[in-house]
Amino acid sequence: MRVLGVDPGLTRCGVGVVDGVPGRPCTLIAYYVIYTDPADDLSLRLLHLDRSLTDLVAEHQPESVAVERVFSQHNVRTVMGTAQASGIAVLAGARAGLPVQTYTPSEVKAAVTGSGQADKAQMTAMVTRLLRLAEPPKPADAADALALAICHIWRGGTRSKLAAAADRARRGGAR
Repeated sequence: MRVLGVDPGLTRCGVGVVDGVPGRPCTLIAYYVIYTDPADDLSLRLLHLDRSLTDLVAEHQPESVAVERVFSQHNVRTVMGTAQASGIAVLAGARAGLPVQTYTPSEVKAAVTGSGQADKAQMTAMVTRLLRLAEPPKPADAADALALAICHIWRGGTRSKLAAAADRARRGGAR
């Protein structure tokens, strides 16, 4: 399974592409950071993010997209930009007809490090180790995006199967 992970941000948006199957080591395909200039108009920044993500989806042909779920922060301005970038990432996956799953930061940390309380350094170290990289991916936005992709590979398949089973049960029959 190929997954495109997105750590949304309006100024820096991390993107990581990983191949793998649950229970096996994953393989790095590529990682990027999409930058936008804070001095530019919001509409142009969102458009640049949309075009860049659309191009990366077309280039790498993922089977699904994993996006970090926006959570409340103290700085409303920061969370608004993150939410806008998150919406663009979800839209890029949906436009390509791909399943899109969101994960909280603690879900990703737990999947990758075994602890939902892991810090950035621990996350980056585990991503480097899990992908068997010679050096850590930089900046941290890229490492976070790769962690999202790994999390989805390891947990997303199970989550999708459970959701499908629940949907069949709601409709009144097993298939």
